[in-house]
Amino acid sequence: MSVKITATMVKTLRDQTGAGMMDCKKALVEAEGDFDTAIANLRKKGQKLSDSRADRATTEGVVIALTSEDGKKGVAVKVGCETDFVAKNEDFVAFAQSIADVALANFPATIEELLALDLNGITVGEKVIEQTGVIGEKIEVSKYETLEAELVVPYIHMGYKMAVLLALNQNNETAVEAGKNAAMQVAAMNPVAVDKSGVDTSIIEKEIEIGKEQARNDGRPEAMLEKIAMGKLNKFYKENTLMNQQYVKDSKVSIKEYFNSESKGLIATAFKRVTLG
Repeated sequence: MSVKITATMVKTLRDQTGAGMMDCKKALVEAEGDFDTAIANLRKKGQKLSDSRADRATTEGVVIALTSEDGKKGVAVKVGCETDFVAKNEDFVAFAQSIADVALANFPATIEELLALDLNGITVGEKVIEQTGVIGEKIEVSKYETLEAELVVPYIHMGYKMAVLLALNQNNETAVEAGKNAAMQVAAMNPVAVDKSGVDTSIIEKEIEIGKEQARNDGRPEAMLEKIAMGKLNKFYKENTLMNQQYVKDSKVSIKEYFNSESKGLIATAFKRVTLG
């Protein structure tokens, strides 16, 4: 005798898994009303779909940035999917948010450690596979960043397309507000480092070589090339390091000058910028 599958049972399974109503009903029918078996079947479906779509690119998705109540820790998580249609779905955004919540609560060091954490009774990695079956697209946690500092300020760009974590050396209301403005600057201007001391040696060498070649092509004397290249490098620092960039809301001052005017000695110590694609 077959078990009658009620609307209440279907809704309960949907609430637990996020799967579509018809998928839930089918899973319950196949499992003869047994919830554990139905959930297992839905996960098997997700694994099968995940395997079949392994080579698909997850260029869409959402990026979530969160910080702890005391402001001293922050995480940024990118959960990728295949299409913009899915990325804009409220359930998908909520799913990404739940992963970010778990990340902040446990503060794992790597993506692998994050995927092994518990999320509603199964691991984050298993939940991702489950959601692949629910949504019908490849889903993956493709980027995970952390920051710890006296103050970490988060910023999420419109539509969850980008997120920034900015670390500061002071923790007060003024620093929070200044940090928000500077985090938006990181999103807009994409600096390569906080200041020139943080610029990678390979970038410096490349910029010096470019400067010399440009001066050489302009017919400048060989003896002058090094000096000219260093001048161009200083311009590069001004345009591409956060503390030396012009403040986008007031081009008369640099971020360093803006920070100091808001709270003496305030500086950024690090940032993480996570984008889609």
